[in-house]
Amino acid sequence: MTHAKFLLHTSAARAHFSRVPSTDLTFASRDAHRAWLAAHAALPAGFRVGGTRFDFMPREAPKPAKMTLTLIALDQPTASFAALFTKNAFPGAPVIVGRKRLPEPALGAVIINNKISNVCAPGGVEASEKICDATAKLLGFSPTQVLPSSTGVIGWGLPVEAIMGALPQAVATLQSQSILPAAEGIVTTDLYPKIRRAAVGAGSIVGIAKGAGMIEPNMATMLVYLLTDIAVPRAELRPMLARAVDASFNAISVDSDTSTSDTVVALSSGKVPFNDWGTFERGLHQVCRDLAEDVVRNGEGVRHVIRVTVKNAASLGLARALGKAIVNGPLFKCAVAGNDPNVGRLIQAIGKYVGAHAAGTDLSKLSARMGGVEIFARGVFQLDPAKEAALVAHLKGAELYQSAPSKDGVFTAPVDYPPHERAVELEIDIGNGAASAMVLGGDLTHEYVSENADYRS
Repeated sequence: MTHAKFLLHTSAARAHFSRVPSTDLTFASRDAHRAWLAAHAALPAGFRVGGTRFDFMPREAPKPAKMTLTLIALDQPTASFAALFTKNAFPGAPVIVGRKRLPEPALGAVIINNKISNVCAPGGVEASEKICDATAKLLGFSPTQVLPSSTGVIGWGLPVEAIMGALPQAVATLQSQSILPAAEGIVTTDLYPKIRRAAVGAGSIVGIAKGAGMIEPNMATMLVYLLTDIAVPRAELRPMLARAVDASFNAISVDSDTSTSDTVVALSSGKVPFNDWGTFERGLHQVCRDLAEDVVRNGEGVRHVIRVTVKNAASLGLARALGKAIVNGPLFKCAVAGNDPNVGRLIQAIGKYVGAHAAGTDLSKLSARMGGVEIFARGVFQLDPAKEAALVAHLKGAELYQSAPSKDGVFTAPVDYPPHERAVELEIDIGNGAASAMVLGGDLTHEYVSENADYRS
């Protein structure tokens, strides 16, 4: 897929990690996509996953609901673990507990629930800790060796007793063959599960992600779990994870909202000896980049992925901020959704950001391309009928699917798999520096509005 769809964000990193050509996967059907996921889902040595699904009644909105529990367990607790969490000032209880776990000597399991995110709910921290205690007893670990994760509705409390009643079944289903059940179990509004892997020496790195809306990570609702059997020490793993996240999940946006629950966890079982940390980090970056693009492509209502490369900027911060300003511009996002190359909205978004946040930036050398077609240079638009036709063709070629309104007027996605990995390609050359960044985003569609208008109902 995107074996280097993101530029790494320090000069040292850019020198160390070279770009690898994209494979640009295509899938003709859901079955073809699931077969590809299954082929990449082998668990690294030393890990097991299990899960279960049960009915419950949310006390805040008493109507029948279903929750999935997903358990990721190591054969033995490991000292080699790392985690990064949301910067939202109202973090969920699992994030609060997760931060407390970071100084612990070892971690042995992650327990994940969907449907309810356990954010600012009365007794939320106590609920998470109680679930960790129960999970630890079933696994023979200590409570501080279990990390909780939750995703779903913000503000509701967890059905603790129902979860604890379901935990034995989740433990009973633990198996060491495939991570696919975990990838399926953690989703909420995702259209499909997400799995990526990289071979490293005699071992591997395998990652899964949940994320579709409330996505602009700052470390999306986004949960990511990265498992490896490579024996990488904690002191090496933690800074490598921070660099990989910065170059991938911190360079995407679906809707500019940062979740209260964002979590990225990396765990090493230590089963495979290895000491080439450059090779390991390249594999980690690959998995994170690919999962990050999967999150955007699976965004709520996303019909076009927008890939923005900003180059020759005065600073990395400016390059990334301009990319985010473009992919978050609502008018431009709507134009892309309609296959309308209204590039005036693109230039407006750039000018708005520079005028408000980078006044004094010289834009006299700025040029812009969409799909390789020059649309702006030397301070004026470079458009004609032939270019307009080429831009429309580029937008239509990047479209994942067409809207399919139902009889009641609700727009739905007609596919639950990614047909292809093409994107709307934008290149912005500022012309007054040497810094570059790549940012991914999505369009703004009827489906996104419908999904979020009815999220709880």
